[in-house]
Amino acid sequence: MINLAAVSGVFNPEKKAGNNTGPFLNVGITGGIGSGKSFVCRLFSCMGIPVYEADSRARWLTENHPEIRENVLNLLGPQAYHPDGSYNSTYVSSVVFGKPSLLVQLNHIIHPVVGEDSEQWMQAMQDSGRFPYALKEAAIMNRAGENNTLNYVIVVAAPVETRIQRVMQRDSHRSEADIRNIISRQMPDEERLKSADFVLYNDGLQPLLSQVITLHHQLTGY
Repeated sequence: MINLAAVSGVFNPEKKAGNNTGPFLNVGITGGIGSGKSFVCRLFSCMGIPVYEADSRARWLTENHPEIRENVLNLLGPQAYHPDGSYNSTYVSSVVFGKPSLLVQLNHIIHPVVGEDSEQWMQAMQDSGRFPYALKEAAIMNRAGENNTLNYVIVVAAPVETRIQRVMQRDSHRSEADIRNIISRQMPDEERLKSADFVLYNDGLQPLLSQVITLHHQLTGY
């Protein structure tokens, strides 16, 4: 595991992802709520690296994939979707998080389809020959090579209190107790870090951009 906060680098825009001649890398990126994972993904995007956002893609598939819609309706009833066809995540969350077995069934409906979709997307990125690597973003991720096709896993880490403050500023409808409850249901940072090949520390004290740039250099071989 490499701590990117201990090193720094300078991004050369002329070496932005383009005509890749080296081996393509399938890289996972994960982190708990409020860690800044989505922001880090946007930084990589600015350097020309494509990012598969599992959460947003899962929502799109939940609303548009016929098999998922049918199975969700059978499991949770018509209230799982708004009249306009959009996914009623507020209702679904209120139902499944009080019933772990129901959450397992819901995940079993959605996750395999998202997994297949992400593999097809990653293959398309590789086949394009335009990118040295691509990122797959997800809240839950195993070690690279552990029931997945990942070459490396990046973990975005931040102290719990920092994460709570960020989410409270971002999501005004959530209380501190709500956020702590969400964190308690997610994988503990200690476990998440065990899967990391690289760690980006987004604690507000160590420069984040230089860590991302340094990691970009390492993954591209520049």
